[in-house]
Amino acid sequence: MKQRIKFLFFLTLVVILLIGCSANKDQEGIFQFKDSYVGDNSAVGNIVKQLQSGESLKGIELKTKEKPYGMILNYNWIESEQIYKETVINNATYIFSLVHNVEWIRFHFNDKEYKITKEEIQTWYGKNLNEVKNEDNLRKLIQKYLKEEQKVNQLIQ
Repeated sequence: MKQRIKFLFFLTLVVILLIGCSANKDQEGIFQFKDSYVGDNSAVGNIVKQLQSGESLKGIELKTKEKPYGMILNYNWIESEQIYKETVINNATYIFSLVHNVEWIRFHFNDKEYKITKEEIQTWYGKNLNEVKNEDNLRKLIQKYLKEEQKVNQLIQ
């Protein structure tokens, strides 16, 4: 009986420790990949899968053989053009903020394609995205600019 109680106590302790470690990792969030490089397949894959429509991502192509470095994101997803544009802005903003040396991103949806450069989106925001230090500030920046449909359409045509 005493051994059974000891075992249950030990098991409970292990479960608590595992939950605690898991919670810390979740709190780090996507910004744990800040200052990644486009050649780091693992980091880029983790970033992109956590972004808007990540569940519809069917492939990533990293273009690292020659500068400027970029990536192609292929989605298996049919939605409205406005939703595509919001996804492009949201995801590009995150990627350009987190991945140090990516200069362009091409987004392929089933029926649409968009290309955006780091220079274009930073000019649009009037801000160097590498200076954004946490996800809350980045999310606020994105939401502020997505409110203006005309501004969105100027960036992505």
